[in-house]
Amino acid sequence: MSTDRNREFAGKTVLVTGAGKGIGLATARLMTERGAVVIALSRSKADLDALCAETGCRTIVADLGDANATRAAAQQAQPVDLLVNCAGIVELEPFLDTTVETFDRIMAVNVRAAMIVAQACARSMISRGAGGAIVNVSSVAAQVGTPLHAAYCASKAALDALTRVMAVELGVHGIRVNTVNPVVTLTPMAEKVWSEPEKSGPMLARIPLQRFVQPEEVARTIAYLLGSDSSMVNGVSLAVDGGFQAG
Repeated sequence: MSTDRNREFAGKTVLVTGAGKGIGLATARLMTERGAVVIALSRSKADLDALCAETGCRTIVADLGDANATRAAAQQAQPVDLLVNCAGIVELEPFLDTTVETFDRIMAVNVRAAMIVAQACARSMISRGAGGAIVNVSSVAAQVGTPLHAAYCASKAALDALTRVMAVELGVHGIRVNTVNPVVTLTPMAEKVWSEPEKSGPMLARIPLQRFVQPEEVARTIAYLLGSDSSMVNGVSLAVDGGFQAG
């Protein structure tokens, strides 16, 4: 890796939500390595304390299921140049048994919080005339129906749709907005869902590369979408799926 790549985001501040674990954690680490000032947001103070000790990042503790807490945390983080909306939750229920409470909780964290945080960041970017880039972390579940994931799939499809509107409206201000859409990524949340071979086997069989995604691989894709190499990439949903959707 070149010296330029090592300091690609020097002078930039990036807010990463869901930074305590999984893709968010890997992204916070990578952006720090590449020179960014990282503001890590999570509901887990213990996770953030460990990340701060490791990277020296700034931290904000907030429950993104609470709209007022989300708005306050997003305002506290400003000004930022880049945003990664990575916070997400999943609860497994058959469609016929999916409760309104589960649906609302998942939509609140996976979609509503992303909107609230992005609004605060975009307003700050526009007021400073600085442009910027936003990456919303979605999933192949936005396009592919997955049993027991009705609310989760709906939330990720909504996030993709929201991203396209953001890209159209914010692009005129020099703010690019994209999603990454990984297949099963080996995060703590995914381990809970896909640890049983009878569940993971059929999914792996549909991935030509024959493995699930590592959080660091998604983080590198996020960094690409935040950086200057993707300066004309706006409004896309970029699959990180080993060919899952090609089959």
